[in-house]
Amino acid sequence: MPSFDVVSEIDMHEVQNAVDQANREVSTRFDFKGVDARFDLGDSDITLTAEVDFQLQQMMDILRGKLVNRKIDVKAMDIKPHVASGMKVKQQVVLKQGLDQPTAKKITKMIKDRKMKVQTQVQGDQVRVTGKKRDDLQQAIAMLREAELDVPLQYTNFRD
Repeated sequence: MPSFDVVSEIDMHEVQNAVDQANREVSTRFDFKGVDARFDLGDSDITLTAEVDFQLQQMMDILRGKLVNRKIDVKAMDIKPHVASGMKVKQQVVLKQGLDQPTAKKITKMIKDRKMKVQTQVQGDQVRVTGKKRDDLQQAIAMLREAELDVPLQYTNFRD
């Protein structure tokens, strides 16, 4: 029986490359000359550090551009409000990975509301979609691509 998995994953190696490129650009830009501004990558977050709020906004634009160039969807970024501490301003960007339960249920409900000839099953942080025909699965993928969800989706493990 044909099936595929709906997941939301980020290639952390590409994120590392994007952060390195963003740090390199900040160090060479004229408007950041003599300014202590940097990006720090954690396990699943990026911390932006600058001297003023305006520089943080410019750094966020640089980061978005580098992530898009590396084919990482910016919908995966959860931007927290900036925090001022002494002479520094910090902002944290959390990278969302995996489907949470409400999003997985929303995907399942969307497929069932269309009355497609497929079955869905929530498996942890992914949704397994199975059907009798490959065409039915391809219709489900097309419908999910058109849907406006707040997380980037990938379709993996397609089996006939």
